[in-house]
Amino acid sequence: QVQLVESGGGLVQAGGSLRLSCATSGRTFSRYPMGWFRQAPGKEREFVAAISWSGGNRRYADSVKGRFSISKDNAKSTMYLQMNSLKPEDTAVYYCAVKAYTYGDTYDETNEYDYWGQGTQVTVSS
Repeated sequence: QVQLVESGGGLVQAGGSLRLSCATSGRTFSRYPMGWFRQAPGKEREFVAAISWSGGNRRYADSVKGRFSISKDNAKSTMYLQMNSLKPEDTAVYYCAVKAYTYGDTYDETNEYDYWGQGTQVTVSS
């Protein structure tokens, strides 16, 4: 019914850049908050970035602040994550998510989001 598809992952050298995309289908979620999370092997899924429906309110994890930038195109129902100055520690599967049913100010917890993509692998080599 609702699908989110990530793309743009791959292998990149440390210091390089990648731009991830998250395209939604099945419904229009342009007025819902969205976010990016990542999960490395053996670790819990962690918050990366979030964006309000308008795109004007953006939040970042401390580990990526200043290097990553989240944005969205409501007309295309697509969210983006521009990743610059990548580090080996950024290696993970990156997931996009939509906060459709929960309400409030919480944006950095996995259980606040209702729809998830299958993820795209980002590997940063030394």
